[in-house]
Amino acid sequence: MIHPLDGGRPITGMSVESTEPIYAGQVVDLSVVHYRRPGGLVVRREVIAHPGAVVMVPVEDDHVLMVRQPREAVGEYLLELPAGKLDVAGEPPLDCARRELAEEVGRSATTWTDLGGFYTAPAILEEYIHCYLAEDLAPVDHPPIPEEEIEVVPVALSDLDALIAEVHDAKSLIGLLRLRAMRAG
Repeated sequence: MIHPLDGGRPITGMSVESTEPIYAGQVVDLSVVHYRRPGGLVVRREVIAHPGAVVMVPVEDDHVLMVRQPREAVGEYLLELPAGKLDVAGEPPLDCARRELAEEVGRSATTWTDLGGFYTAPAILEEYIHCYLAEDLAPVDHPPIPEEEIEVVPVALSDLDALIAEVHDAKSLIGLLRLRAMRAG
C-alpha cells in the first residue's frame, strides 16, 4: 500500500519471490516474505498484515476527548485518542472514524478535517492509520461496548503540552502533535 502524499515512494522493480504464511489471526496475519530488490538482492522479512485503522482527535468546546482503556499487551490502562480498526469490508476510513467516535466517546461530529495518515511500524507491520480532527460534536445514544472498558477523559486544550508529555501511545501522540501544529498556524 503506497501513500505518496505522506512521503511514501514505491520501490520500483521490487518483486515478491515467495510468501510463507506463519499465522492467521482475527486481527493480524504473520508471513515470512522474500523480496527481490531492484538490484537483485533477495531479502527475507517477517511481515504482519493488518487492515489499517483510524484515529480521531475529537475537540469539544475547549477540550480534547481522550479515552482511558486497558491494554493487556503492556499491562497498563493507557490514555489515548479514540481509534478503531478498518474491519468492515469496503468501509471508507472517514465512515469508520464516524462509527468509532460514536462507539468510543458517544459523539458525532459535524466537521471533519483530514490530518493525514502514517504507518505505525513499517519495518514489520503494514498497518496504516488515517488521522482526523473531529469538531462540532454532539452526543449520540450509543451503548458502551463492555469488553472495551472505555472511560472518556476530557482534557483542556490549554493543557495540550502536558497531555503530550503524559501520553505513551504513538497514534495518540501523532494526532495530538498534529493538532498542536494546526493550532499554532
